[in-house]
Amino acid sequence: MRPRSAYAFAHIDRWARLASFAPWLVNLGTQLPGLRSVAKWAAGMPQQRRIPKFASQTFRSWFSRREQSVRKAPQVLLWPDTFNNYFLPQTAKAAVEVLSQAGFEVTLPPKVLCCGRPLYDFGFLDRAKRLLSDTLDTLASEIEAGVPVIVLEPSCAAVFRDELLNLFPQDPRARKLSQQVYLLSEFLEQKAPDFPLPKLNRRAVVQGHCHHKSVMKMTAEESVMRRMGIDFQAPASGCCGMAGSFGFEHDRYEVSMAIGEQQLLPAVRQAPEDWLIIADGFSCREQISQGTGREPLHLAQVIRMSLK
Repeated sequence: MRPRSAYAFAHIDRWARLASFAPWLVNLGTQLPGLRSVAKWAAGMPQQRRIPKFASQTFRSWFSRREQSVRKAPQVLLWPDTFNNYFLPQTAKAAVEVLSQAGFEVTLPPKVLCCGRPLYDFGFLDRAKRLLSDTLDTLASEIEAGVPVIVLEPSCAAVFRDELLNLFPQDPRARKLSQQVYLLSEFLEQKAPDFPLPKLNRRAVVQGHCHHKSVMKMTAEESVMRRMGIDFQAPASGCCGMAGSFGFEHDRYEVSMAIGEQQLLPAVRQAPEDWLIIADGFSCREQISQGTGREPLHLAQVIRMSLK
């Protein structure tokens, strides 16, 4: 047996999928005074934290209803992770627009998949391996064809670069998929270098996700921002303090906030209102939003902003 928070956070893909059938009802229970206190207790969350709202429409649902382009274009597969599918679909919508403008046909996996990232933190490795095995089977044709897979959440991209290879060391599909996965910035730099990134002469505070900085590096991200004319600074060399679900656990809240207050949160508060706050990781964005009141943007949203 594990603490309540382990079951609440590790299996977020299950709970989010259930919530998507009636997000307004779930949000009622997680946002109204009184009810939200009970919900936080049940999930093992600190009362100081805010439970993220579920989107009224998932990204996959929006994508299935969008008008399809009839032009022939190179295919890419966009990975609709749990967080950008159920909580922040505007990020994935922006990515679709950017990739389409760059001359690519965007597709999604034929069914709901999950990389299992939250499961690793709590030791649910058997289920994590089953989810990745399902991914390898479902995307077998795309893997064989070498279709690029664009992942918006850095922690999910790190799974395909790291855990996937460790859990399936003898499966050639795992090796091939790990080489086909790109963050949006990596894809634009490596596979669409001729795409004329629009200029956006703005200043920004940037927070790189820990997996992004340690596994993929920030080189491509920084290159894209420079090409766009964004004058940015990255005040925190380390973690934002949220660290996945770490900052959502009741006995770790104080540590989480202490880490954020070292550099990142004061820098965001001091940034003028016309500065952009850029953070690709869902947990980083929640830490910044809940700790400062500023709403960070994913790089995909920043590029779309400049396109418009």
